[in-house]
Amino acid sequence: VQLQASGGGLVQAGASLRLSCAASGRTFSSSGMAWFRQAPGQEREFIAAINWSGRSTYYGDSAKGRFTISRDNAKNMVYLQMNSLKPEDTAVYYCARSQTSSWSVYARNYDYWGQGTLVTVSS
Repeated sequence: VQLQASGGGLVQAGASLRLSCAASGRTFSSSGMAWFRQAPGQEREFIAAINWSGRSTYYGDSAKGRFTISRDNAKNMVYLQMNSLKPEDTAVYYCARSQTSSWSVYARNYDYWGQGTLVTVSS
């Protein structure tokens, strides 16, 4: 399984970005997926997760009301739509595959990780 995250960039506060995660491997459509982020000097933070079917999602406090996670199993893709971005959203964003069909907020429950995509939000 390989995960390739993309879509990061430099934006101003208040802007929107959509991150994409392309997955290889036949097990993608049966796996939960998530987005985490890590800012310099900080621990990895859970952002959002989605179960295998897309019918169940969960968001960390920093993402609620602003970010939306979705997936397209036909394309082996997971997305993170980020609106109303703030400077404190600046971080490297990682997509990850759950060890089960459901989701978890704990990084230890994800066995494959993408390389990360940098999001920088200027004030």
